[in-house]
Amino acid sequence: MIRLGINPISWTNDDLPELGDDISLDTCLEEARAAGFAGVELGRKFPRDAAQLGPILDARGLRLVSGWYSLRLLERDADAEFAAMADHFALLAALGANVMVVCEVTGCIHGDQGARLSRRPHLPPARWPEFGARLTELAGRMQAAGMRMAYHHHMGTVVQSGADVDALMKHTGAAVGLLLDTGHLAFAGEDPVRVATQYADRIVHVHCKDVRPTVLARAQNRDASFLDAVLQGVFTVPGDGSVDYPAVLAPIARAGYAGWIVVEAEQDPAVAPPARYARLGREYLGRITGEIFA
Repeated sequence: MIRLGINPISWTNDDLPELGDDISLDTCLEEARAAGFAGVELGRKFPRDAAQLGPILDARGLRLVSGWYSLRLLERDADAEFAAMADHFALLAALGANVMVVCEVTGCIHGDQGARLSRRPHLPPARWPEFGARLTELAGRMQAAGMRMAYHHHMGTVVQSGADVDALMKHTGAAVGLLLDTGHLAFAGEDPVRVATQYADRIVHVHCKDVRPTVLARAQNRDASFLDAVLQGVFTVPGDGSVDYPAVLAPIARAGYAGWIVVEAEQDPAVAPPARYARLGREYLGRITGEIFA
């Protein structure tokens, strides 16, 4: 019931277009399949028309795993948000994806290379109930239409820290699923094992990226921007850093997780050849998941 996928951000970065801009979609998909992955998430070079994208993926035996959607629920209500995501929802649904990766981006700074992470937005305590209610309403409508919401805690946004994840889980209903991202939790100073254990029954999607502890410590000490930390090599594929993946994945296996586990390790492809790192991540996760989810 576990399938391994990869995010194309290893080949072409969505927030720093100059990273991998010369790498074609064909190269990305061919190398992802050659590495042994069963599916891919959306990237900026993917056609956003199911009639075009479906045959491209089918020709390589790949499934569409999911795709990022930028929420603005701090600015508009659930009705407006559901209408705004209609095209994205339809694309994912048409190609068989059943989870949508979402993240609130109001005031976010992760895409601003000049913005230090200490400037990231914080949600005042008084706003959490309203935000949680809107998320829950939206997630319920999505679930009724056949799509689970997978909320992505992310550096540089209002849901970044372990405490933010705790608040998110406290103020939302069961329809709001959690995307567990090991790299973002470690970057934020949180233990991914703690989050995986505490919220195993809410986790509906998993992103696996590892962190290089020396680079992470330097980025945190210098209050680097998120993108500068990426350029410096803070992330790598699972098994190449300090995250304890057996300890992270064990609690969600015990909770009956059945879904995609996705390698998502943004690096500079000129420094970290995507095909090589895709194989490394796939081989490591294949071995670990084979042991834990057997």
